Amino acid sequence: MKAYQVVENGKPLEEKNLDTPTPKGKEILLKTLSCGVCHSDVHIHDGYFDLGGGMQLPTPLLEPLTMGHEIFGEVVSVGEEVSNINVGEKYVAYPWIGCGDCELCNTDKTHYCMNNSNLGINVSGGYGDHVIVPGEQYLFDAGDTPDSLAGSYACRGLTAFSALRKAEPFSHDNSLVIVSAGGLGLLALKIAIAAYGINPIVLDIDDEKLEVAKNLGASCVINTSKENAAEKIMEATGGGAKSIVDFVGAEASVNLGYQCLTKGGVQVVVGLFGGQMNIALPLMTLTEKKLMGSYVGSLGEMKDLMKLVSSGKIEPVEVESRDVSEANRTLEEMKSGKLLGLVSLTHK
Repeated sequence: MKAYQVVENGKPLEEKNLDTPTPKGKEILLKTLSCGVCHSDVHIHDGYFDLGGGMQLPTPLLEPLTMGHEIFGEVVSVGEEVSNINVGEKYVAYPWIGCGDCELCNTDKTHYCMNNSNLGINVSGGYGDHVIVPGEQYLFDAGDTPDSLAGSYACRGLTAFSALRKAEPFSHDNSLVIVSAGGLGLLALKIAIAAYGINPIVLDIDDEKLEVAKNLGASCVINTSKENAAEKIMEATGGGAKSIVDFVGAEASVNLGYQCLTKGGVQVVVGLFGGQMNIALPLMTLTEKKLMGSYVGSLGEMKDLMKLVSSGKIEPVEVESRDVSEANRTLEEMKSGKLLGLVSLTHK
């Protein structure tokens, strides 16, 4: 099999010819049809997260890694204990694999497990043309979803879905503000429209991306790099946002969002751009503003999301398909903010 691997952090991915794995026991072998390129791949490739103030959280490689956790593939072989999955079927793979024995795993929080084997992060993923999935419970039907988009529901779609649940309830369009008109923000916009029947406000610093969001159903778009952004947000939300979901996670966006929350409002931070924020602690108490993080989503949330997806209730967003040989260019463009929307890698 062929794979593109991170051999050294920050260096270009290297094309490798590897032995194609053989599934054993409960394992399933997928032939990768497409794999979404997620911003988390940039952090894995770089080898660190930016904590702000010159500090970093290192994520060093222990060995060469085949990245790619937004996987859609076709079953080509199964282990001897697999009974409900058949060769030739196509599935999205849930990549957040826990140990299966700890309290977190036993309470549907495998994505928090400290002894995880996440596809494309801890073990080989979809930048290779074949992937081992450890059990049939991690495979989901995507209905008529285009191959190029399907895998993105395993991370960006799931991340958006879980974060929106944390930010509930939404009573009307301007009760929800989505920060980012990038790929993740656009998926969140579509999920909000389908799951909650609302058309949120969308913020970004790029007019071209905001135009895309407006065309996809945003009730209002605001460029936060321009003057009086806070005033415009307060006006659009009728005096302050009830719920903000930030898919950027930059110092500027999080601080601006918290400033624009109404009393009792909630801000959910998803993005990992990096930085720090300053909060006057008495004001948190006096205004009852809530600030929380959200990391991907549970297996149960994946099941709920994929019911919406497979039923066709979530209108697809456009995805640019590229050959996996363009992985390095794609990572660089994502890192520099040049990508519009979603990109997936395909294998010949």
